[in-house]
Amino acid sequence: MLLDVRTYTARPGTLKKHLELYEKNGFDIQRRHLGEPLAYLVAESGRLNSYTHIWVYRDAADREARRAALQADPEWSAYLKLSGDAGYLVSQENQLMTPAKFAPLRLP
Repeated sequence: MLLDVRTYTARPGTLKKHLELYEKNGFDIQRRHLGEPLAYLVAESGRLNSYTHIWVYRDAADREARRAALQADPEWSAYLKLSGDAGYLVSQENQLMTPAKFAPLRLP
């Protein structure tokens, strides 16, 4: 199992606008290609103006195939343009992680 943990930071005062734009124009497209996210989390402390989402894949090949299909989708390209034009995001961090053997992830 491979987890893709992505954290984005928005300009102060724009996180709500960005999440609304994503919910309306991007979320369903991602779910169509990547499946349901394990989590979608908004920071309440620490790095404010940020959110993290986690996608679960069988392995690196599964991730590569699903993300390639997403990137090839014209609707996703249109969303990326909307998001870029809005200019809400200032940074992105991706981590690929695997569960520790002594604490396996139990998916619903």
